[in-house]
Amino acid sequence: MKPGIHPEYREVVFVDVSNNFSFKTRSTINAKETIKWEDGKEYPLAKIETSSESHPFFTGTQKIIDTAGRVEKFRQKFGGKATAKATGDGAEKTAVKKAAAAEAKKNEPAKPAAKAATKPAAKKAAAKK
Repeated sequence: MKPGIHPEYREVVFVDVSNNFSFKTRSTINAKETIKWEDGKEYPLAKIETSSESHPFFTGTQKIIDTAGRVEKFRQKFGGKATAKATGDGAEKTAVKKAAAAEAKKNEPAKPAAKAATKPAAKKAAAKK
């Protein structure tokens, strides 16, 4: 490593000020305060507002809130599709549509077979002549 350009990497104590939870780890953070740790040594002190002990995601107290009616916005945007799936009758409607399409196809007269498509390379060769 090039000397003089890297910050000092040392052991630092972090304290969660919301519940006084503290832990020691290594960091390059600049700290003005120090604290005496459990092992009797003094370490730089970094105060933080949220840690894994106080964050709602890690404590299991996180709440999912439907802000601004997201479900209603979705239903307005996609209309009948969303309501059919939400009510559970979507599969039934799909089965009815497929049956009707199969019946219409059965009653339709047979079409003559289409000509085989020519390859693009053959078309280019014919165009050059």
